[in-house]
Amino acid sequence: MTPLAWLIGFVWPACGFAGADGLPPPAPMDMAHIQHPATPNAALAAPAGFQPGPDITTQTYAVAPDRLLSAIEHVADTQPRTYRAAVFPEIRQVHYVARSALFNFPDLIAVQVDAAPPGAPDATSSSLVLFSRSVYGRSDLGVNQARLETWLSALDTALGTTLQQPAER
Repeated sequence: MTPLAWLIGFVWPACGFAGADGLPPPAPMDMAHIQHPATPNAALAAPAGFQPGPDITTQTYAVAPDRLLSAIEHVADTQPRTYRAAVFPEIRQVHYVARSALFNFPDLIAVQVDAAPPGAPDATSSSLVLFSRSVYGRSDLGVNQARLETWLSALDTALGTTLQQPAER
C-alpha cells in the first residue's frame, strides 16, 4: 500500500487496508436479482437473456461447472492486486476484492458458475456470471468492464474458447 493510499484511508476507510481487509465479509449474492446501479461504476458479464441486460454476453462453456469454476478462480488468482474475499462452494460462487495501484480503491467482483440451462447442446455445459463494481465513486472510467474483458479473455485462453463481443445495453 502506498503512503497516499494510507492518507486517503482517513476519508475512505477501506483504502487504508490491504487485500480484502477493511470491507465487510461478503454474503452469498443472489445473482438472479442483481441490482445494476444507475451510475457508470459497475459492469456485468452474463449469458444472453440475463436480466438486467449484461454489458458483456458470456457464452455457454462446454465444460462441467466445477471445471469452469476452477478455471475462473485460477484467472482471478493471477490478476494483480486481486484477493479472494469469500467462497461459497455449495452455489459455486466466489467473491474477490481488486485494489487500484495508486490509491488502493477497492472494487468488488462476484463470480458464479451454474450448470447450463435446459436445452444446452452439451449436458456438461455451464454458464458464468461476473459482476464487478466500485465501492467508491460515481464513475470507474471503464475499469470494471475492462477487468471483466481481461478475465474472460484469460479464461478463454485457458479453456481454448473465444471471447464474446460486448452486448448492446
